[in-house]
Amino acid sequence: MNKALPLRSRLEGTRRSLLSFLKRSVSSVFSVRSVVAPFVVVALFVTVVHAQMTGAPTAGFKREPGMISSAVPAPLREIGFDQNLDQPVPLDAAFTDEHGRIVRLGEYFGTRPVVLAFAYYDCPMLCTLVLNGLTSALSVSSLEPGKDFEIVTVSFDPRDTPKTAAAKKASYLERYKRAGAVTGWHFLTGGRPSIDRLTKAAGFRYVWDSETGQFAHPTGIAVLTPDGRLARYLFGVEYGPRDLRLAIVEASAGKVGTPVDSLLLYCYHYDPMTGRYGLIVMRALRLAGAATVLALATFIVVMVRKEKRR
Repeated sequence: MNKALPLRSRLEGTRRSLLSFLKRSVSSVFSVRSVVAPFVVVALFVTVVHAQMTGAPTAGFKREPGMISSAVPAPLREIGFDQNLDQPVPLDAAFTDEHGRIVRLGEYFGTRPVVLAFAYYDCPMLCTLVLNGLTSALSVSSLEPGKDFEIVTVSFDPRDTPKTAAAKKASYLERYKRAGAVTGWHFLTGGRPSIDRLTKAAGFRYVWDSETGQFAHPTGIAVLTPDGRLARYLFGVEYGPRDLRLAIVEASAGKVGTPVDSLLLYCYHYDPMTGRYGLIVMRALRLAGAATVLALATFIVVMVRKEKRR
């Protein structure tokens, strides 16, 4: 019994020492929370950004009744997007804008990247979904139309007129309430020769479906450089806001955007197969490793200075 008392005392002393050590450790960690917190925020931000870049392209047609799953509807055999990356579009092609003025495509290029969308203005479904998705993605971006980029919507139906173009533009100005949208978003119509030149250069393949009385066409948008070269394609009817922003920033060669965009472009790479930006794991690990070393170095400096003041 007498031997148990000293042992119990030693155990109690050890317990108190451990508690004291833990208190000092917790205090030290929270004393540098201002150093660690930014890295936590960056990690959470990258996670959210990655979530914004997910989603699959939406198909435009359903299988016909009785058709086996491996078969493709006849109209879909002829349509698609050929990614003519880094190829120019015909800037001398003549079109008519929503005001009835004859314009050259090159009038919208020269200083800013251009977001190009193909849509005929009487389309009952897909074209509307494409423009809706584009509007939604741009609405949450801080980039301003007419200042950071231009938007050009071209009808591939030669029956469309400046009147139908003006009506379509008015409906989307109601959705996209940015001051620069009035002068920065252009709705064009044109004749068959100009339409064929532009759609062929952009890789936009479509056909007229006589059974439905509609055009069969792919869904997606293209982002072009200020000098008129095709830089990026985004597919489907919904576009990740971060995907679209990075495409515009990359097409501008870094002339628009923020340092955060440059950081994300280092960690994310455009995949032509999916039309989206994917995480480059090795670059992300290098960046995370550098951030960890910086955090540890800052922690050591803070603790050494704190110890010297004591």
